[in-house]
Amino acid sequence: MYKLYYALKSASMGIRTILEELGEPYDLIPIALDMDTPRPPEMLAVNPNGWVPVLTWDTGAMYECAAITVYLCDRHPQAGLAPSASDPTRPVFLQTLVYCSNSIQNAFQLTYYPDRFADAPSEEPGAQRRGARRLRETFTVLDDQIGDNAWVLGERFSALDIYVFMLTTWLRPALGHPAIETFPNVKRIADKVLQRPSVQLVYAPWIENPTY
Repeated sequence: MYKLYYALKSASMGIRTILEELGEPYDLIPIALDMDTPRPPEMLAVNPNGWVPVLTWDTGAMYECAAITVYLCDRHPQAGLAPSASDPTRPVFLQTLVYCSNSIQNAFQLTYYPDRFADAPSEEPGAQRRGARRLRETFTVLDDQIGDNAWVLGERFSALDIYVFMLTTWLRPALGHPAIETFPNVKRIADKVLQRPSVQLVYAPWIENPTY
């Protein structure tokens, strides 16, 4: 039984979607996004940063969304959510997953948490503007990579498509973000991922209100 420390509007929704795709049982432990709210000690023992997602199981625990994604896919290969180590698409899978985590997610942090990147409140709008520009740059790279592919890796659906969909749900033009329509290949894949039962379940609050 997995335990997922979880919050709406966070990357933990992507991990929950993967657990649903795997058909593995799990318990959700709700965590407030507000960092002023105390975290359970057992969660902080795994991730002292206090961020979600944190995943635990009978013999271990870990944090970081991209790392958890790889671990779950490799632990449950029968689900086919990631190419095997010998598959020729494995390097692209890992490369793109890390790019999404390190480049695209970091750009979102600039816009949502500018205080982490500015020395003074007066400098925060500049950090947000840079984050919005960086979102446009990084999503454009991803959009170009996808091209005419049916899925990010080509003809094969994978956890990478779930990860990309998760990132698109964070786009807020009201914050200066580019609209998803700016990236037609990303949007095409996100629209297909949205139809999956796992996504319909996990992202029901977002589907009802995309600005929730």
